[in-house]
Amino acid sequence: MEHGIRKVFLHPGDFVFAEPGTHVHTVLGSCIAICLWHPILKIGGMCHFVLPARPRGEPAGKGPDGRYGAEAMELFDLALKLHQTEYSQYNAKIFGGANMFGKKANSKEDLIGEKNAAAAMQMLMGRNVEISVAHVGEEGHRRIVMDVGSGNVWVKHNLDGNPISMKSQSGKV
Repeated sequence: MEHGIRKVFLHPGDFVFAEPGTHVHTVLGSCIAICLWHPILKIGGMCHFVLPARPRGEPAGKGPDGRYGAEAMELFDLALKLHQTEYSQYNAKIFGGANMFGKKANSKEDLIGEKNAAAAMQMLMGRNVEISVAHVGEEGHRRIVMDVGSGNVWVKHNLDGNPISMKSQSGKV
């Protein structure tokens, strides 16, 4: 992996849409990162959302809040409109959605990673985006790096305290 000119680290709720020469980094547990990449224009972005949608009763802000999957997709909607592109021109990769409670998971709240992953897939399929990689579920956290110029995403999955080395996620599932 070449070193990008610009490095961006996403925290929960953050969103970026960038050009080649940008590497986007994040760390995920039950959260989800959606990476969109345009193979011809070599542009793309990543969101890092915490919950599929805004909880009932929580007041909306002035614009989309990237902490929620539905609103993170609104941020992608705006970016694609700005770049005069359509979802069908992109491919998507989804990461995260881990069970952070291990085998002790016993309530609906413990399954938030599973709900996040399902929501991400539904939102992308509803926008006719090809999902080329889905590295979701299991336990532990993931560190990912997206190279916007190539569309490659490197994953380091720390499972049961044992890190699995970084590997590129560039192909189809």
